[in-house]
Amino acid sequence: MSNWTILAVDDQETHRDLMRAALAAHGFVADTAGSGAEALALLDRSAYGLVLTDQIMPGMSGLELLIEIRARKPGLPVVIVTAHGSVDTAVAAMKAGATDYIQKPFSPEELLLVVQRVLERRELEEEVRSLRERVADPFRFHRLVSKSPKMLEVFERVRNLADLDSTVLVTGETGTGKELVAHAIHYHSARREQRFVTINCAALPETLLESELFGHQRGAFSGAVQTRRGKFEHATGGTLLLDEVGDVSPAVQVKLLRVLQEKEVQRVGSNESIAVDVRVIAATNRDLEAAVAEGGFRADLYYRLNVVRLHLPPLRERVEDVPVLAEHFLRAFSEKSGRRLTRLSPRAMAALLAYPWPGNVRELANVIERAAVMATGEEVAEVELPAAAPAGRAAADAGRAYDFDQPLKAGRDRVVADYERAYLSEWLRRLQGNLQLCAQHCGVDAKTLYRKMQEHGLHKRDFRP
Repeated sequence: MSNWTILAVDDQETHRDLMRAALAAHGFVADTAGSGAEALALLDRSAYGLVLTDQIMPGMSGLELLIEIRARKPGLPVVIVTAHGSVDTAVAAMKAGATDYIQKPFSPEELLLVVQRVLERRELEEEVRSLRERVADPFRFHRLVSKSPKMLEVFERVRNLADLDSTVLVTGETGTGKELVAHAIHYHSARREQRFVTINCAALPETLLESELFGHQRGAFSGAVQTRRGKFEHATGGTLLLDEVGDVSPAVQVKLLRVLQEKEVQRVGSNESIAVDVRVIAATNRDLEAAVAEGGFRADLYYRLNVVRLHLPPLRERVEDVPVLAEHFLRAFSEKSGRRLTRLSPRAMAALLAYPWPGNVRELANVIERAAVMATGEEVAEVELPAAAPAGRAAADAGRAYDFDQPLKAGRDRVVADYERAYLSEWLRRLQGNLQLCAQHCGVDAKTLYRKMQEHGLHKRDFRP
């Protein structure tokens, strides 16, 4: 819990200093405010894990501040500091939504006990909420959706590394969800109440990127009319995503390396070093090993970034995710638009499964939204795919009346042998000849699957990529 930042509010400077010193002695970072208005201004600019506020203050009382915080940030715990013996005030505060209260005068040990109790309760509630989400939707992790073993392994690694504070390099093709994975790492870390800051390194020229990352002093260059903090300073306490880091120029690479090594930045036009506490996540669709070998990317910076690596496979390598993602995007569009769209037709789903998805998950989301906009009833009957769809497996050919997403045992009583062969062929194609996964999806054991393949003249080698 030492990574939580606490806001202590009291109109008396002596009391503020005492609370800050007591919290700092036990590893907590604390900001202070001398009034309710000042506290609200700080809450608008920064994220906090807990607010401690005195009840009796001029202008805005602690109870009034509590009510305002409840309206603006419902999940933020607030502890009211009351005068000795003012039980009625404590009761009123709890009814208004205070998480706990403490009476003056209190010792540093009493203060620490309340703070630890409140923060432990908050962490437990968030853990329970996360577990409920996982039980309610086993294919969903934070804002990511997948049933692919490759992606489920990524989810598990995110859970394990989130609190380690190590630098993470996320690789994968455009549209695979690298930024969403970075969000998930931040969300599951102790920094989740602090800022998550993103900068696209490929979108800015070298001079502007340097200023955006490290900040600049007034007069450092033409147009620098005032001193400005960079992304590293802005993200202090939180997480900074360096998106498309493979496109950074050699000059900026040198400065990035220094920040990662020294944990401090120098603004453009300044000789002073400023300490920063930032968890860095880098993302790229480039082959950085090849870039290092060719001399386009510094080897020492690559090693600094590649402490932990997460690779996101393209959608064509996890075709079992296509139905799951398509249905997820359809539900999301339905909720956003207020329209009742319940399903994709077998023909539409078959067309989605036949397409190679060069634009990955992002392209699939766009296709589903376009199809949903054009749908006239509850079912999306057709999907419009780019011309790059493979001619050898056209949507019309894939649009037979077979529903390959029903379990095999459910269809066996109502179809003839050609359905069974087509069903097995489809799942073997989707899973690229992985017999274990195919048996799992078809609802049979591996021995039965192998026997059925022999009956229908199917061979694993025919379905390998």
